[in-house]
Amino acid sequence: MKMHVTHSGDIVILKLADDLVLGDGDEAFKEAVDELLAEGWRRIVVDLERVGRLDSSGTGELVAAWKLARRVEAEIHFVRPSERVKRTLHTSQLLPLLPMFDHLDEAVTSFPALEAARKPD
Repeated sequence: MKMHVTHSGDIVILKLADDLVLGDGDEAFKEAVDELLAEGWRRIVVDLERVGRLDSSGTGELVAAWKLARRVEAEIHFVRPSERVKRTLHTSQLLPLLPMFDHLDEAVTSFPALEAARKPD
């Protein structure tokens, strides 16, 4: 799986490309999120626009990342899922649970105010 990280102030944007499936992307995604949270990022947007396929393992990693972020008082928002990814999330009944947005600017501006949201210097 290819990933590209950009920053917008105190928000980090993780752009994924390729499939998020067992053995191809699931572990890389988990490691990327773990690293961002360990670095102190508390507002993360995961861009799913270029994710072709999502299986149960990939879905599990999205949920695990969201739950981990909540445990460490961070937030992860997901943006621009393809129709195929939306169907998978809808079928697994996760679409209403995960904070999902159609546009990047919506995801970025939707974060509530957080104390010390900026990455530590």
